[in-house]
Amino acid sequence: MEVAMAFDPEEKLVKKGRIEKHVLRQAFEGYLPEEILWRQKEQFSDGVGYGWIDALKAHAEKEVTDEMMESARHRFLANPPQSKEEYLYRTIFEEHYPNPMAASLVPTGPSIACSTPTAYRWSKEFEEMADPSGRAVKGIHEKYIDLL
Repeated sequence: MEVAMAFDPEEKLVKKGRIEKHVLRQAFEGYLPEEILWRQKEQFSDGVGYGWIDALKAHAEKEVTDEMMESARHRFLANPPQSKEEYLYRTIFEEHYPNPMAASLVPTGPSIACSTPTAYRWSKEFEEMADPSGRAVKGIHEKYIDLL
């Protein structure tokens, strides 16, 4: 923590020609392959491959029926799921945390890459997207870095 706080804040900023964690990446030059060292930062789920996310969504589509979704608000009184994927995750959550109050403690609302609802409202582009995996914002770093 002391080392990170000792850095000039300007060195930590993402600027044109400098991606996030630039100083840390420089420290590992020569130790890591260039294609790994300088790749765009990804959400964990995206880093393991989009096929994994697509498989989870397909599994949820197969496991959760339209009828289950229609009655979701009756089954899950606190924060009812808005998609089949959410429904599947919610049933898993319920198995481990059966107390009805548990779900009311989990933040809800539109999200991109597991952001908060406030962060979701930062960009008009996010309004039509609600993908917790983060792939909806793929390329966002390159797009906005050009504005700096």
